[in-house]
Amino acid sequence: MTTYTLDWDAYTALARKTVAEGAVLLKNDNQTLPLAAGTTISAFGRNQFNYYKSGTGSGGMVNVSHVVSPLEALQHHSDLTLNQSLLDVYEAWLEDHPFDKGEGWAAEPWSQEEMPVTDEIVAGAASQSDVAIVMIGRTAGEDRDNTADPGSYLLTDVELTLIEKVSGAFPKTVVLLNVGNVIDMQWALDFNPSAILYGWQGGMEGGNALVDLLTGEVTPSGKLPDTIVRSLEAYPSTPYFGHEDRAIYKEDIYVGYRYFETFAKDDVLYPFGFGLSYTTFDVATETVDMTEQQVTLTVTVTNTGTHSGKEVVQVYLEKPQGKLGNPSRGLVAFAKTQLLETGQSETLTLTVPLTEYTSYDDAGVTGHKSSYVIEAGDYHLYVGTDVRTAAHVATQTIGQLQVIETLSENMAPVTAFDRLKPQQTETGYDVSYEATPLRTIDPEARRLAERPAERTYSDDQGLTLKDVSEGKTSLDVFLDQLTDEDLAAIVRGEGMNSPRVTPGTAAAFGGVTDRLTAFGIPAACCADGPSGIRMDIGTKAFSLPNGTLVASTFNVDLVADLFEMTGLELRKNGIDTLLGPGMNIHRHPLNGRNFEYFSEDPHLTGMMAVAQLDGMHRVGVTGTLKHLSANNQEFHRHDLDSIVSERALREIYLKGFEHAVKRGQAYAIMTTYGAVNGLWTAGLYDQNTRILRDEWGFDGVVMTDWWAKINAEGTDANRQQTATMVRSQNDLYMVVGEPGANPFEDDTLSSLADGTLTRAELLRSAANICQFILRSPVMERTLGQEATVDVTGLPEETDDLHEQAVTHQQLQSGVPIVFDELDTSTGSSHVFAVTAEETGMYHVTFEARSYAGELAQMPVTLFANNMPVATFTFNGTDGEWVTQTKDVFVFNPHNYFKLYFALGGLELKNITFTLTESFHMKNG
Repeated sequence: MTTYTLDWDAYTALARKTVAEGAVLLKNDNQTLPLAAGTTISAFGRNQFNYYKSGTGSGGMVNVSHVVSPLEALQHHSDLTLNQSLLDVYEAWLEDHPFDKGEGWAAEPWSQEEMPVTDEIVAGAASQSDVAIVMIGRTAGEDRDNTADPGSYLLTDVELTLIEKVSGAFPKTVVLLNVGNVIDMQWALDFNPSAILYGWQGGMEGGNALVDLLTGEVTPSGKLPDTIVRSLEAYPSTPYFGHEDRAIYKEDIYVGYRYFETFAKDDVLYPFGFGLSYTTFDVATETVDMTEQQVTLTVTVTNTGTHSGKEVVQVYLEKPQGKLGNPSRGLVAFAKTQLLETGQSETLTLTVPLTEYTSYDDAGVTGHKSSYVIEAGDYHLYVGTDVRTAAHVATQTIGQLQVIETLSENMAPVTAFDRLKPQQTETGYDVSYEATPLRTIDPEARRLAERPAERTYSDDQGLTLKDVSEGKTSLDVFLDQLTDEDLAAIVRGEGMNSPRVTPGTAAAFGGVTDRLTAFGIPAACCADGPSGIRMDIGTKAFSLPNGTLVASTFNVDLVADLFEMTGLELRKNGIDTLLGPGMNIHRHPLNGRNFEYFSEDPHLTGMMAVAQLDGMHRVGVTGTLKHLSANNQEFHRHDLDSIVSERALREIYLKGFEHAVKRGQAYAIMTTYGAVNGLWTAGLYDQNTRILRDEWGFDGVVMTDWWAKINAEGTDANRQQTATMVRSQNDLYMVVGEPGANPFEDDTLSSLADGTLTRAELLRSAANICQFILRSPVMERTLGQEATVDVTGLPEETDDLHEQAVTHQQLQSGVPIVFDELDTSTGSSHVFAVTAEETGMYHVTFEARSYAGELAQMPVTLFANNMPVATFTFNGTDGEWVTQTKDVFVFNPHNYFKLYFALGGLELKNITFTLTESFHMKNG
């Protein structure tokens, strides 16, 4: 058996390094940074006390012992002095203005009330300090987008006044942005602070890393993964973002810098790929070697400044307009140097495969419909350190059209709309539009023609999954033993907080019934999420830097090393797959979930996902790519239909996933809540079978998002159409409470009976699920071959069981224990003690209500004597009182119980223990 070592100190150091390499320095005038030893600092902004480690929702609910804020790191830095009198003013104000957690799922405020500052406060601080640091914070997250309002995308009047006053009084002012994604930056022009640092959301080590940058321990090397523009109105997607039913992608492939560099350069404040350093670099392209298969460039980077540092080399391609039309720039390769000392050089080799030259013809205008082609013309390569300053280094002329890959029409729109296309002028390109090609095939008829050959039930042959693992039988022969009822159950995931897997995790799948377990199929475990492991019972985990920050490093080696540590943490906790990376494109800056995702660029997105998978695959676990596809808005995400061309899907919104499958060997994927071109992705055969599996060669498991809707063409979407899901090769419906009981009354068995679903289609999904299990740690655990993970450097946790005042009471079967004004806010807990006259099995019933949305997830875990015994996950109840019941064995007469609330928004009325089987009766 393999033994791994998870060095928590090394994990911490890698996370700290990632934050430092991902923070982006946008401005640094007057040699404001780095801060010299002996500097006195005045810290402004309440965000210094309330640092956001991540965004909200499933991607942010990581329980941590401690988060290091920039303020704490500054206070512990021996060479810096903080203006204590200013801190005292803030601390006094905060006593009457506490942090607002909000109530429930997606109800957190995206910013906190800011303290107004007077001219006297600022002048007094300026007289006592050398430098001011103004900290601005924003969060956002799942199920609710940002808004174009002060306190969200825009700064509030109080924040604007704060920056104006401080920048006017201090010759050196650093604005430090603790945000999940880009925000409005017009204030940078209006008030001209001398330095601006995008710190993003850095997880538990964010504060330490940012102070490393401020003091020059680390030289900034992060680059923007998104374009920052003058106003939201400049985005071509703005008119089509935020609607309840449809999002029309009229901008087509012209997303982010692809639009701005082609049509609207003057709207850009900070270009894609931009980021300053404390040193300077010379970037020289030495050679460009062109072959029929690829272009290879060697680029020498020399540190010509006075600090050590790293630089990112970026290669962009300009394609000819041809018949299809193209953006003026597209990122096709990047690489980051090692740490270069003053005068030191490094030569990087960057490769651009010929596939990067292709465009997808979804209309047939080149004579090759549904094909990737390279049109005749000049292909210009540019090398630099951001998209705007990249210099022309070579031109490759293609003499005639080349057809690189002939495919077939998939996922094409059925709704007519016009899409953007460049119109060439003497000075550049104007925006024009053309009709978007619509669907020309019958996807259902094609699916029926491609059904797998039918198979029949073989009776129980006594075979187990262990026999398949040991090569004693084939997977098909083994699965033929399963009844139709078994197959209907195996395509249902159990959760949340399934008792079959690690407590507090998102779901179990595979062996989710006693019968399936008897066949030797274990229950695999998955857990949220991209920013660290979420365990709703309160188990502590490592809080990672957010996705946007990770992408800003442009350092695939560093990201892979970091996620190797995350992989070991998954193994330590018995988790087979992390529900991440999040891979959707930053189509619009108001998407609330942008913090989980990487970039507006599909190439950068794909390479970051490949790096994360590489790290986790080194230690035998994996990530589940999400959300396939076009999940670019949180508002009404369960009902939203994304109307998008096949070309934009293939070149922008699917491209990162394609890289992750082909280059990263991904073998787990999650679909979205919504629809693409009328069909909900959880049942979208063109996506889940024809593109993902048939074209890309994906050999893994596909799952729905939690409680997703599904539809067949011409039907309304709901949660019952699992037959459509299975037919599409979305293998798992996530999640239900009891997979063997069909609590959602899905149509799997009824569709099998009427012939609209075949046993072979069910067996195909069962095989995908079992193949995942066979290559996962859960199979090692089942066979007694589990690798061990030795953890070093992990801080000891304190037990808070007895830190609260505990009330003792008699446990009476069937009599509710009533709670009055119980604090159920996020992370809170309540301890109570009971004496049971009879030990044994009890039905434990929680009565609770919530005004949150129906897909909100508000878990409350019941601990007995410091051991988790049940987790009750409530959704929104529209204010109605509802109950949930679970079986709990009460072994001791005297018990301490603890309730842990992972997310606020739940009102708990009472708990009732009802004896169902006495321990004495059972043994006596």
